[in-house]
Parts: sequence; C-alpha cells; structure tokens
Amino acid sequence: MSPKAVLAPVFVQVLLTFCLLLWTGRARFAAARAGQVKLGDISRGERSWPAPVQQVSNAFANQFELPVLFYVLTGLALATAEADHLFVGLAWLFVLTRIVHAGIYATSNVVIRRFQAFLAGALVLMAMWLIFAVRVLLA
Repeated sequence: MSPKAVLAPVFVQVLLTFCLLLWTGRARFAAARAGQVKLGDISRGERSWPAPVQQVSNAFANQFELPVLFYVLTGLALATAEADHLFVGLAWLFVLTRIVHAGIYATSNVVIRRFQAFLAGALVLMAMWLIFAVRVLLA
C-alpha cells in the first residue's frame, strides 16, 4: 500500500482530535462568557464546567487513549511494510468508530451507545495489533 493510503485514516483521526479541541475551546469560552462557570473555579478541574462542556472536553481527552495505540501501530506497519489492504480497511473502520464515539460523547452521551462504539473500536484495534504481531513474529 502507498504511504498516502495508509496515512489517510491517521490524518482523519488527527482532524477529529483538532475539531474536538476547537469545539472544547468554543464551548468553554461560551460557558465562561455566559457566566455558567466562575473563572476562579476553572483551576479546580473539569467538574467546574457545565455538563455539556465536560462532555465535549472528555471526548477530546479520549482521543489520547486508544488512538495513541493506533498511531504507534500505523508507524510500525509502515516501517515494516506490513500495511496492506486489510490494514487500511481496518484503520478506516477504527477511525469511523472513533468519529461515532466522539459524536455520541459530545452530544447525546447515551452511555450504552457510546460504550458500543468504544468497544467496536477497541476490538478493531486489538485485531489490527494481533494481525500485525502474528505477521511480524512469524515472518
């Protein structure tokens, strides 16, 4: 696979992260401007923000959990020339689950739906790692 094809899902995942960062900043600014949070309370952590702001902020923070393993795996797959059509297809599926998860987290926050999206992404990523490990270790 070409590096462009392998990196395209990574770029979309990074775009999702930056979109959530901007959404978090906008939500926080709007809440502070509307007087929904006292500026002195902000230093005490996320619980100082209104629930909708916390949801978006948590969705952003969540992009530094499972996706980190995705980034590492993609780099390793490129470096070892193990990124094929299956890898790219699973990478797109993983990113799709992250978009769905973030969308649920930042809006309706229906926990069971959010968990289903998270679990789907985790299982896809586990499969990607397993396939990669088997290919590398048995080569």
